[in-house]
Amino acid sequence: MNANSIHVKRTATVLRPDQSRVLLRPFSPGGPQRAGRIIARIMSLPENRVGPLLDEVSAEFSQRHQQIHKALLERFEQVRDLLLTDGEISEQRKLLIGSYFVCEFSLESAALFNPSIVPHPDQSDLPPGALRFILSLRATGEGHISSITFRTGIIHVDHRIEVLPPTGFLTEPRQIPNPRYEKALFERKLFELGLTSGFTRRVMDKFGESFALEELRANLEAEVKQSRLSDRNAIRGILMLARSNYEVQFQPQQGLCERVIFPATPSQRNGIEDARFVCFQNDDGTHVYYATFTAFDGKVVLPELVETSDFLLFRFITLNGPAAENKGMAIFPRKINGLYAMLSRQDNENIYLMFSDNVHFWYERKVLLKPMFPWELVQLGNCGSPIETEAGWLVLSHGVGPLRTYCIGAFLLDHDNPGKVIGRLREPLLKPDQRERKGYVPNVVYTCGALLHNGELIIPYGMADHATGFATVPLDEVLAAMH
Repeated sequence: MNANSIHVKRTATVLRPDQSRVLLRPFSPGGPQRAGRIIARIMSLPENRVGPLLDEVSAEFSQRHQQIHKALLERFEQVRDLLLTDGEISEQRKLLIGSYFVCEFSLESAALFNPSIVPHPDQSDLPPGALRFILSLRATGEGHISSITFRTGIIHVDHRIEVLPPTGFLTEPRQIPNPRYEKALFERKLFELGLTSGFTRRVMDKFGESFALEELRANLEAEVKQSRLSDRNAIRGILMLARSNYEVQFQPQQGLCERVIFPATPSQRNGIEDARFVCFQNDDGTHVYYATFTAFDGKVVLPELVETSDFLLFRFITLNGPAAENKGMAIFPRKINGLYAMLSRQDNENIYLMFSDNVHFWYERKVLLKPMFPWELVQLGNCGSPIETEAGWLVLSHGVGPLRTYCIGAFLLDHDNPGKVIGRLREPLLKPDQRERKGYVPNVVYTCGALLHNGELIIPYGMADHATGFATVPLDEVLAAMH
C-alpha cells in the first residue's frame, strides 16, 4: 500500500476564531506619571457625576464579564499608590478609577489553531464506544499574543466528532500567591542557570526541605542589605526562577471552555505557543497531563512545561539543561526503560530524541530523523507526543517544502527502542487543500497532538494558522503505507 491508498477523511467540523470572546485585562496607558494624571482627573469629578458614569460602564459591560465590579476594585488596588491623597474615597469612585485601567482583550480575534487532543479525565455518562476529549488550542489576539484555551467534545462510536460550543464568560485563573518550592530541585535549577555562589548557598541554607515564595522574598530582603554589587544578578536570577515556576487555580464552577491560560511571566510576554498536551502514565498507574509549550518574549523562544491532573490546578515548570532549547518538544506518554523520553527540534531542521531521569532536566540529544523527501526538505519536526500502538510508537510529523508549505506526515519507532525508526511515510498524510491555503499564514496544516480511538486516528489540525479542522484516518492504513 502507498500513501495514495490511505483514506483520510476531513470532517465538516471547523472551529473558527470568535472575536466576541473577550477577556478583561489590565490596561496601562503609559507610565506612572501619565496614570497619575488620569487618576487626578477622575478625582476632580464631582461626586454626583461618579455614580451615573459608573452606571453607564456597568450597563454596557456587566453582561460581558462575570463579577465586573470585583475586577474593577482589584484593579483600583493595583493603582492605588498613584493617588495623591490619603483621604477617604467612595467605593463608587474606586470602581470608576478601576474602569479606566482595564480593557477588553479579544482572545482569538486573529486565530484559533494548532490544537492538541487528550482523553478527558471524566469518561462518565457516555454512549457505548464513545470517548470524551479535551482539546487545547492556541488562541491569538491583538498584538499577536497567544494563549491557551480549551474545548470539550465527544468522539462517537462511528468516529463522528462532536465539539461542544463554548459558553459563559472567559476567565483567567487565580495565581496561587504563595506556592511552595522543593529546596533540592530549586538548588539544582540554580546550578543549571549558573547562579550557584556563596551568596545563593547562604540564602538557600536557611530553608528546610521546602519553602514558600514569601519566605524566599523575606530572606533575599535580609541578605540584600549585606550583599555585594556582584550579588544583585543572583538576586534577580533567583526571583526570575521563582516567578517562572508558579501555580494557577481555576474554580470548579468555571466550565473548561471558559478557562484561559494567558501569558503571566516575562518569558511569556508575547505568548504561550503550540502547547502539546499528553496524558502521561506514572509508574504507579496514575495519570497526569503534561504540556510542553513555547514561551515567547518578543525576541527569545524558550521551551517550558505545564502540569495538571484535573485542568483546574496548573503548575508551570521551567525546563533546564543544555538540551532544553528551541521549539517543538513532545513528551512520550510513559517512561521507557525507567526514563522520561522526549522528542525535540533544537536546530530547526531535524527531529531529536532525548532521555532523562527527571522531567525538569534535559542534557543530551540524539538525531532521530532528518529531512529526506521533497515535502520536508526545509524542516522536519514532530506534531505532538508519540502514540503507543502494538506496532510501535506512531509519531505524526510536520515537513516544510516548496513555498513554505507545511504538511503532516508520520513515522514509526520501535516499541522498546524508540531510537530506531522502523517505518516512515514517503508522502504526506495531510497536505493543504484549497480551503486550507487561505489564512493568516497560507499553505499550512499543523497539529500539536492526535488521538487514537477504536483503531481510528483522530487528527485535529490548524488550517493556515487561522482555524481548526479535524481529519480521521484508519490506523492500519497508515501503518501499511509505511516503508
